[in-house]
Amino acid sequence: MEATVADSPKGGAWSGGENKPFDSSYGKMMMWFFIMSDALTFSGFLGAYGFIRFKYLDSWPIADQVFTHIPFIHGDFPMYYVAFMTFVLIFSSVTMVLAVDAGKHMQKGKVIVYMGLTIIGGLIFLGSQAWEWKTFIAGSYGAVQLQDGKIVQFVDGSGHQISLGSFASDTPSDRIQHKKENGLWFVQESSIPSVTLEQVKAGFAANPDISMRTELINLETKEKTIVSRDEANKFLEKATMVVEGANLTENEYGKTLFADFFFFITGFHGFHVFSGILINVIIFFNVIVGTYERRGHYEMVEKVGLYWHFVDLVWVFVFTFFYLI
Repeated sequence: MEATVADSPKGGAWSGGENKPFDSSYGKMMMWFFIMSDALTFSGFLGAYGFIRFKYLDSWPIADQVFTHIPFIHGDFPMYYVAFMTFVLIFSSVTMVLAVDAGKHMQKGKVIVYMGLTIIGGLIFLGSQAWEWKTFIAGSYGAVQLQDGKIVQFVDGSGHQISLGSFASDTPSDRIQHKKENGLWFVQESSIPSVTLEQVKAGFAANPDISMRTELINLETKEKTIVSRDEANKFLEKATMVVEGANLTENEYGKTLFADFFFFITGFHGFHVFSGILINVIIFFNVIVGTYERRGHYEMVEKVGLYWHFVDLVWVFVFTFFYLI
């Protein structure tokens, strides 16, 4: 017995009409498949971050104490600039919605305006993220690392963190940067701390009003533990180096894993934003030259809009995991 197969309409099984799944074109369906697979990737990354953070719940860096600066004004403004970045990205999603709607009504001028605003919003966000990375890498106050790799920071009488340079002694130091030509060939530093460990110890001893806080968090007050002067001196005896800023091996804010996840996940998202901007720019110029007017539809604007909304939605989860929780 032979099976009979109905003849496909002209153009194949995906030519439209009754064979159009969910009333979507092939391109839109493929965009949805890509978004779903990418969503699973981000879910894996954020899930791994959640597990690690839960493991070190009592010593994980506090976001309000890490992201406290805004451009040109370094001070105590916790989360202000991150909130601004988030608002800009969400607003760019709104302008993308307006661009898609204008495209459906074949309003070329409005599509140009709204896509232009979307691109500007993406560039502002990407530039802000670059500034945030730069600030995070450069560091804010500096800290001291102990023999077991833990970080201790210094605070004033009111409990606010202070920089090492504000109290470290100005005793001369013969510490020089390690380079291949003046030390072991496999030891090389990109830079050296602005103060030495000996200067920090001397400055701490000369300023009895300064206290020290450890990585350990009081889960009731959500604040790091401030220790007595005697305990602080014991910690300083176990100190090995001064840490300023954050990278993949050192982190003045606390756990190195925090910096590792921060760079990886926000960098991965930033790559998506960068890719989205490039695609938007290409579509933007196609709109200007009238490519989609000649096709009779603006489906490409709708497809890139799906990607842009996905990037915005992912940032909401990244913002929640890294900055709010």
